[in-house]
Amino acid sequence: MDSPVSKSDASKEKFVGSPRPSTTTPADSKAMRGCGLSNLTWVGVDKVELRQRLMMPEYLRLAMRDCIKRKDSTAIPDHLLLPGGAVADMAPHAPMVVFINPKSGGRHGPVLKERLQLLMSEEQVFDLTEVKPHEFVRYGLACLETVAAKGDECAKECRARLRIMVAGGDGTVGWVLGALGELNKEGKLPIPPVGVIPLGTGNDLSRSFGWGGSFPFAWRSAIKRTLHRASMGPVARLDSWKILVSMPSGEVVDPPYSLKPAEDNELDQGLDAGIDAPPLAKSYEGVFYNYLSIGMDAQVAYGFHHLRNTKPYLAQGPITNKIIYSGFGCTQGWFCTPCVNDPGLRGLRNIMKIHIKKANCADWEEIAVPKNVRSIVALNLHSYGSGSHPWGNLKPDYLEKRGFVEAHCDDGLIEIFGFKQGWHASFVMAELISAIHIAQAAAVRFELRGGDWRDAFLQMDGEPWKQPMSTEYSTFVEIKKVPFQSLMINNE
Repeated sequence: MDSPVSKSDASKEKFVGSPRPSTTTPADSKAMRGCGLSNLTWVGVDKVELRQRLMMPEYLRLAMRDCIKRKDSTAIPDHLLLPGGAVADMAPHAPMVVFINPKSGGRHGPVLKERLQLLMSEEQVFDLTEVKPHEFVRYGLACLETVAAKGDECAKECRARLRIMVAGGDGTVGWVLGALGELNKEGKLPIPPVGVIPLGTGNDLSRSFGWGGSFPFAWRSAIKRTLHRASMGPVARLDSWKILVSMPSGEVVDPPYSLKPAEDNELDQGLDAGIDAPPLAKSYEGVFYNYLSIGMDAQVAYGFHHLRNTKPYLAQGPITNKIIYSGFGCTQGWFCTPCVNDPGLRGLRNIMKIHIKKANCADWEEIAVPKNVRSIVALNLHSYGSGSHPWGNLKPDYLEKRGFVEAHCDDGLIEIFGFKQGWHASFVMAELISAIHIAQAAAVRFELRGGDWRDAFLQMDGEPWKQPMSTEYSTFVEIKKVPFQSLMINNE
């Protein structure tokens, strides 16, 4: 039987954006991408010129700092306002701020922060343990808007040209994107585009937009080139997806920080939950950019994160993290199933129903959960699990047969696929085979019902949680596209 994956494309990494001409060999390009240096020009970047290109005038930097500190976008001392306002020519070509998660990247976070402050300015580098993204949006960006409203053309241009870099993992990038998304709701445009300095374990958002998969070894010189590329890179679009978890009100759950209590149960009324819906429900909502998964892979991730939180000294970097992660996979039955009679090791079809909405269709459609699938993933990006492409580069005739279209991260569709067990997932991740294709949809609803299973495990962009299940009523997990798209700086 012919594979649905094109043989010529099976081993290629696929990223958004048009390819850039390059004189490097494929092997060289792959090596640079793995170190976070893909498509960077190997010409030295002058530190003084870079600083002039990125650094905002001192009066604006200090005004933003004071507003954030006082949590008041209008608390601008008079001595920081120039009489009559500054002219537009004072604005740098590409004003930039950097958010850094010092807990990411092993021990590199603090030294990287110092290096960034030297290259730009202390006021334009924000430690996420001290300044949260929403505080910067609410008080820092708003400060520029306040100064611009007083006739300051420099502040106006800085606000319009602003770019943001995030030094951290996928979760940190999603945190910043979520805060910037509030600007869309308030109609405060333009939205600053975001680039990535990869400090996490998987770094799939970074890979998808050409920023590489790991922190570079020659990071001191690489950071200059990265900031230079970020100041001039083209802007690409990224879909984001809203998740709503609705469960019986008596259940207790400890959700990740990206899930917040929802005021209303906003499940799509076009699909009647019937008698399975609880009479009283509580809901949580959040947004993801990469993936949502349910099943064994999320259970392994949950165990890993619990260990990292209780014994942080064990997690010293991406390589160590991956070794520990693999160990959890072996001990929890993901690779070796010690007892098939254990309900926790059976397929998801025992506890799950899936309904989807296809593109340009208002009706919900139930689809079958494949037999023996123990993990189901709803994926937005091409890159998953540290750079793999489990959906695959599918042949045109297979796409037509299944009613699929070529997958992109800005097409308003999400890909749903499954893994049978750890060995199957390993072959998929090595891109020797493709995952079990389930659906391609514009909206998804998972319905979970307990029985022999007391808990399900879910993870969203690397943040896992344990989801209790009721034997009397269903728990619903609904995914819908956010109306607006995020903006990313593309380094491809």
